[in-house]
Amino acid sequence: MFNQYRQFKAQYPDCLLFFRLGDFYELFMEDAEIAARELDLVLTGRDAGAVGRVPMCGVPYHSAENYIAKLIEKGYKVAICEQVEDPKQAKGLVRREVVRVVTPGTLVEPRLLEEKRNHYLAAVCQGKTGFGLAYADLSTGEFAACELQGASGLRQLLEELGRLEPREVLLEPGLETAPGITEPLKLQGAAFQAYDAKAFRHPDAYRRLCEHFGTHSLRGFGLEELELATRAAGAVLQYLEETQKTSLGHITGIQVYFPGEYMTLDPATRRNLEITRSIRDGSRKGTLLSVLDRTVTSMGGRMLRSWLERPLIRLADIQARHEAVAELVENPLMRAELRSLLQDVYDLERLAGRIAYGNANARDLVALKHSLVALPSLKILLGDARSRRLQELRDQLDMLDDVRDLIERAIDDDPPYNLNEGGLIKSGYNAEVDRLRKAAREGKGWIAALEVREREKTGIKSLKIGYNKVFGYYIEVTRPNLHLVPDYYIRKQTLAGAERFITPELKEIEEQVLGAEEKVVALEYQLFTEVRQQVAKEVARIQASARAVAELDALASFAEVASAYGYVRPEMNDGDEIWIKDGRHPVLERVLPEGSFVPNDCLLDTRENRLLLITGPNMGGKSTYMRQVALICLMAQAGSFVPAAEARLGVVDRIFTRVGASDDLATGQSTFMVEMTEVAAILHAATRRSLIVLDEIGRGTATFDGLSIAWAVAEYIADPERLGAKTLFATHYHELCELEGLIPGVKNYSVAVRERGEEVAFLYKIVRGGADRSYGIQVARLAGLPRAVIERAQEILATLEQQEGQRRSRREAAMARARQPVQLTFFEARPHPVVEELLSLNVMALTPLEALNLLYRLQEKAREQR
Repeated sequence: MFNQYRQFKAQYPDCLLFFRLGDFYELFMEDAEIAARELDLVLTGRDAGAVGRVPMCGVPYHSAENYIAKLIEKGYKVAICEQVEDPKQAKGLVRREVVRVVTPGTLVEPRLLEEKRNHYLAAVCQGKTGFGLAYADLSTGEFAACELQGASGLRQLLEELGRLEPREVLLEPGLETAPGITEPLKLQGAAFQAYDAKAFRHPDAYRRLCEHFGTHSLRGFGLEELELATRAAGAVLQYLEETQKTSLGHITGIQVYFPGEYMTLDPATRRNLEITRSIRDGSRKGTLLSVLDRTVTSMGGRMLRSWLERPLIRLADIQARHEAVAELVENPLMRAELRSLLQDVYDLERLAGRIAYGNANARDLVALKHSLVALPSLKILLGDARSRRLQELRDQLDMLDDVRDLIERAIDDDPPYNLNEGGLIKSGYNAEVDRLRKAAREGKGWIAALEVREREKTGIKSLKIGYNKVFGYYIEVTRPNLHLVPDYYIRKQTLAGAERFITPELKEIEEQVLGAEEKVVALEYQLFTEVRQQVAKEVARIQASARAVAELDALASFAEVASAYGYVRPEMNDGDEIWIKDGRHPVLERVLPEGSFVPNDCLLDTRENRLLLITGPNMGGKSTYMRQVALICLMAQAGSFVPAAEARLGVVDRIFTRVGASDDLATGQSTFMVEMTEVAAILHAATRRSLIVLDEIGRGTATFDGLSIAWAVAEYIADPERLGAKTLFATHYHELCELEGLIPGVKNYSVAVRERGEEVAFLYKIVRGGADRSYGIQVARLAGLPRAVIERAQEILATLEQQEGQRRSRREAAMARARQPVQLTFFEARPHPVVEELLSLNVMALTPLEALNLLYRLQEKAREQR
């Protein structure tokens, strides 16, 4: 047996081998030591022949799932080695096989998966033109691939991996040493490994995909000309075949997509906008998803999440979703009945996956039947739908009457969880099952009658007939009555207070009863697998209806939220304007008391309102305002209504955010370096159709350096020849307010405050014009700093302001002299008066803004003189 174990272990050296021995999975040697440590199991030992005594531990087979889940969570892979023949019928050593390898990206057990989140396995390869990416969710059968080309290929790859958050990534050999890929995967917590190079070869991948889908080419899937995507998809499929060792019939197709077809959100933007994960603790509490997700099915929840992670940019698709949501908002009775019907629908996608995978039990088939019962009512309800998308979804619903009827006829309405206990098949479906059940019932009746007769014959009133798996049926007599036992009783077992006997008649009846029970259990299992296989042939139809149901659920969720929270349908167009009246932050308004959130307007375009420069105190609402504008645009393009009184929105291709400050200890980057890296990525990737949100650029370094960088970034973005993107730019550098008037398209806005002596009240209203103070000391007082610290800060501030006022007076006098008309020449014998004036100034005392203003004016005068 141990030699058998070592043979399997040699085939799966990177896995912990769960070796089935009776009712336990055993682990040996180093695997046992690892499992004992990670699972807190007792480590024992076992004699392994010539090898001697080896470490050993084990877990009961019926609870192995929980132990395996813990090991997978800790980054291990588990190979499950099962007994594939009945030990009673085995001649010599029981035959065993590895029936499955469980890895982080290949979980299918319902208890190990989040209901409203996909569980992806991904593969990445690289070629001369860029990267190939493919991913699959084994639990649902979703399979997709894309290519990421050109100089921006790596950035796009990381954005896609950030969106997908795969649990496991297969890397083409060589990429596992590329820190630009592996470091982000480590931060995501994804398991990754270099995988078989042959799996990534195009001819092998192409052949494998064609064989799986039963096609002569991949042209019908759109993969024919996409070599990198084909290579990555082939690697995913080979890995699934190697690890699962069973049918992948629920993977019925592959979706080819191009990232440019959707709004792009980089990892920083996903984090800063808290779309699906809270910055605070990584949960969904306090996120946009937590507000918008009122889905009543798991698959609807997964679809809505994917919509928020990948908003649309094609205007017709956006308007189609809005039209469907609008009809459901305007027809609350239809919406309520739709959601009521959907509550009776189980997770059709994962049910179909388990059925095709071959691990669905009878209860799964019953759940499928109950779900299919709701489909005709859904179709009738949508019979009068006006919106084009609701009509399309209605037509996509396959009633699957044949599948429902088969399950109804064959499977018991309340079957057991386990498949080896009988009770799976409904009476009347199979005549032999009915006959064997009757024989078993009658045999038990004979046993009950035999018990009555034996009591009368022997006079032992306490005599009873019992059963256990070791001895079968037996007659039990208590010790005080042993003198009444007749001679034909055969003793089988002695207990402390009784003895157990058998008789020839009892054994004869036992053979009839147990024989019938064993036969009916085996026959029921056979019939069940036949029914499951028939249903598995219709998986593609089930998946099509599942997608339609999921989308109906997501649309109904948007409508339910819009109705409950007073959202409006945005007017969408392909223009460049973002106009919002009384916009609200969708998450924050749900946290604050009803009606206390202060709404704000916004006007952005690529002409006169390209860059809104927002100044004002901390805690005044600048960041909230900018985030709410970004979230409103994202929600609208995902298909949702928006929290505003009115909204007219041009489609944006990307949203960028640079908000907050934190060190990146994992990569050794300081706060300022992280900030500059993110700003650089924005400036390189943004287009005129993008929306940019920048919060306090340059605050992580010295004041003059920070101001200079913030000034230069604002100039670059606002320049239509360079970028010209719609931008919200919050800052505490009040000198930047001078940009309005110097650079076309820049407008100053500020957060309104009300001062009462030393007290300040934040009004949370964004108003036209720049702020001249940041109210830092007042905010510090609100934060609870000691009075002594506040008073000392006020003294220091007064001194600094006095000194700055004196320096400003000297600078203004010097600049006034510099404004006098001058004739610039290279031929004067002595320095020009302006040059002399500059030389006389304390240049280090000039702020960057003052120096730039002086240079601007000199340049203008020189141009006039020329």
